[in-house]
Amino acid sequence: MNLLFLLPIGALVLLLVGLFLWSLFGIRKKPLNQSGITELEGKEQCHATHCPQIRQALDPADFAYLAAAGGAKLARNVRRERRRVVNDYLVALRGDFDHLLRLARAIAVLSPEVVAVHEFERLRLTLEFQWRCRLIGLRLMLGAATLPQVSGVSDLVSHLAVRLENTLKELGERAALAAELASSLDRRNLNTV
Repeated sequence: MNLLFLLPIGALVLLLVGLFLWSLFGIRKKPLNQSGITELEGKEQCHATHCPQIRQALDPADFAYLAAAGGAKLARNVRRERRRVVNDYLVALRGDFDHLLRLARAIAVLSPEVVAVHEFERLRLTLEFQWRCRLIGLRLMLGAATLPQVSGVSDLVSHLAVRLENTLKELGERAALAAELASSLDRRNLNTV
């Protein structure tokens, strides 16, 4: 084999491994048994409620109006402040995403036959989410983040929330059916054991 052929492939592999490790660097996982079910159920998803404000913060027409009405200095200051707000929004999205993944693990532990998100799917979603967040963070530093990128990450979290809600609904229906079946057997004085 030609060394010139293997060198770019090796560099690409090292780059991919480095990016993977970089994306996992900031993740702090709490073991499932340390987080109670009330914690898993009690947290509301804040990203969906703040999405309109983030859309406003990234709207190019808004920046154009600020530059025309208040001058370039005001527009620069507002742009810098809004970048910080969008960065904080991404941090909140990460929190929501981590919360949903903990909930998915709890569902998988409680009901192995109904797995909300399979392990490989969770890994894929985590990698995709981390990659997108890191890319948006980099673009924010450069001042080039756009609304479709931020909306895409928010949609990913929303999609996961909807999938988990559907799974919880299915689990609830199964539990209700099992309870109804057990009570109907008890009414007939049948021994279920």
